[in-house]
Amino acid sequence: MQEDHLRESDILTSAFPTTQSTWNFSHCSENATICKGTSCLKPTDDFNKVLSVILSTVLTVMLALVMFSMGCNVELKKFLGHIRRPWGIIVGILCQFGIMPLLGFTLAFAFNVLPIQAVAVIIMGCCPGGTSSNILAYWLDGDMDLSISMTTCSTLLAMGMMPLCIFVYTRIWTDFDSIYIPYDSIGISLVALVIPVSFGIFFKHQWPRIAKIILKIGSISGGILIVIIAVVGGILYQSSWTITPELWIIGTIFPAAGYSLGFFLARIAGQSWHRCRTVALETGMQNSQLCTTIVQLSFSQEQLALMFTFPLIYSIFQLSFAAIILGVYQIYKRYFADGKSILIEKNQGESEPVSTYATINGGFKTEEGKEENHTTVTANGKV
Repeated sequence: MQEDHLRESDILTSAFPTTQSTWNFSHCSENATICKGTSCLKPTDDFNKVLSVILSTVLTVMLALVMFSMGCNVELKKFLGHIRRPWGIIVGILCQFGIMPLLGFTLAFAFNVLPIQAVAVIIMGCCPGGTSSNILAYWLDGDMDLSISMTTCSTLLAMGMMPLCIFVYTRIWTDFDSIYIPYDSIGISLVALVIPVSFGIFFKHQWPRIAKIILKIGSISGGILIVIIAVVGGILYQSSWTITPELWIIGTIFPAAGYSLGFFLARIAGQSWHRCRTVALETGMQNSQLCTTIVQLSFSQEQLALMFTFPLIYSIFQLSFAAIILGVYQIYKRYFADGKSILIEKNQGESEPVSTYATINGGFKTEEGKEENHTTVTANGKV
């Protein structure tokens, strides 16, 4: 009874005046200030609030630069060529907005994470492909034009597909828990970040030389952005790193499954090996910077403390698995594969038709049966 009385007194003295000013003062913290005579209140600490505003501003500006540089990597003619022959892009989009959100929902449900953390997992799965996949596609002898086109298309389609997927896959939690998904903030963030991509495509078309410089700056900015997110986010949301092992397990399985399922679905769809590698990268390599920005701009401080860490976890493991895949492929290419056959495989799968040649009677014969006498790549790789 006495404990209840003291607890009630504590509540009252923290919010209302009391006649027992001496007793009230003795229970205030050392850095408290006395307001309205006998009522003691702690001074408000605006440091985290100011830092959060700064982080949101920096994330928005730097991500806009990264998205602009991504647009500067798009050659309009090749992009339109893939649009006219969209089978590769269709397979990639199916993986991006079909497999990944469903996979995120399945993992969040299977491991029974907190509802707000499940929302973070699904937002990560609904994000479009990241720009890092374009660089990795180059090192894995993938189809660079397809990779860039897939990243661009998924980014543009994200304005509609991302809110739709979030709405479909989060209803199991939002219908029964007091979680509000700010679709208006997510939509505004997506539109604001897709606009720089469009400007980048136009800039590349008009000033291709300057666009190459901007592309390098954007690539560096993307790396700096990840570091800023990790450092400032660690200061702002220190409690977010004390998370359950289930979230680490999901962060490990999610990108690995994305790479694998993207590769096999592309192969089932009849894509060439180097295109399968490209689709796999586009599927597993999500735009984690975009996910972090959307989460930062759309949810409250209390919710961020529980969900801010997952995009960073996913980013760590998606890059780790990508490095492993790259290492294994380079070893295979160096010691086991025939480099000439890889070259022919890439030529056969380019966006523009490339004929395979075979030597006949000292000349060359195309697949269509027309003889050519100029120098070109033969079936055995010689010039």
